[in-house]
Amino acid sequence: MNIPQILCAECGQLTSTYDAVRYGSADQAYRDLCSQCFNTMAAGLDGLKNFHSFKLEPVEITDIGGEVHQFHFRARLLGIPGVALDAFELRDGEPAGYQFQILGESDADILVLLGRLIERIRRALSIEHLVPGSLGPEIAAHRTVRGRVGWDPKSEGLPLLVIDGREFTLEQFGRMLMTYEGWNFKLSIYDKSEEL
Repeated sequence: MNIPQILCAECGQLTSTYDAVRYGSADQAYRDLCSQCFNTMAAGLDGLKNFHSFKLEPVEITDIGGEVHQFHFRARLLGIPGVALDAFELRDGEPAGYQFQILGESDADILVLLGRLIERIRRALSIEHLVPGSLGPEIAAHRTVRGRVGWDPKSEGLPLLVIDGREFTLEQFGRMLMTYEGWNFKLSIYDKSEEL
């Protein structure tokens, strides 16, 4: 897999673009920093002495259908509010497919957050929302669909829906909904750090 990389302006190491931050302001030049250097700098600015940033290795988790998904991780210090730990699959070197996030206090143990996040991923991958049908994917018998709203670069500002780690246009998902023409539905929106 060809993963795009940048050179960290602080430590000089090559890092994946998905694990980098463009840092700066209107009156200061922007610099590309790896997550570890960004977190170290942010911890210093916020006076956080106990925050330790380190690279987490990818983890493979199997879904309900037996497919193996490899998750990469990224921790970002958000300052005094806390830290965000992201888990995501890669496609063409960029985050795609299943994506998860968990928030913790700025002094949280990253490994404890990692354990909680992996459990959340396991629960999500144990549910199949779409099943094969005679005309393509269709909504599973439990009639609940969970997913993520993404961006569709091929449309004019329309979203791309990521369900069961796969991408669907609004048109494709609309065809799945037509099975339920005349039925009612409920749409709830959640922050990416909330468990569905």
